[in-house]
Amino acid sequence: MSINKDTIKKISKLARISVTNEETDRLEKDLNSILKFVEQLKELNTDKIAPIASVSDQAMTMNKDEIKKINEKEEILKNAPEKNLNYYIVPKV
Repeated sequence: MSINKDTIKKISKLARISVTNEETDRLEKDLNSILKFVEQLKELNTDKIAPIASVSDQAMTMNKDEIKKINEKEEILKNAPEKNLNYYIVPKV
């Protein structure tokens, strides 16, 4: 698969990005080199390689589930210069 100038123009139009002719030439070269690299990766035999989620063998530490009271509304509203019921009163913008 290769990308040509028409494809780049179509993609830039869909993405609503303005691309000059010089940028189109550069993008064509860059995108084709990326696709060429991806094609090389497809040729690798990965049948006997197990998928991994992380490169580290370190096990995840589990935190104990604890219920904590944080952000209590009375505590938060103590800091309000003005309040009405459970809401801050702020100047209109």
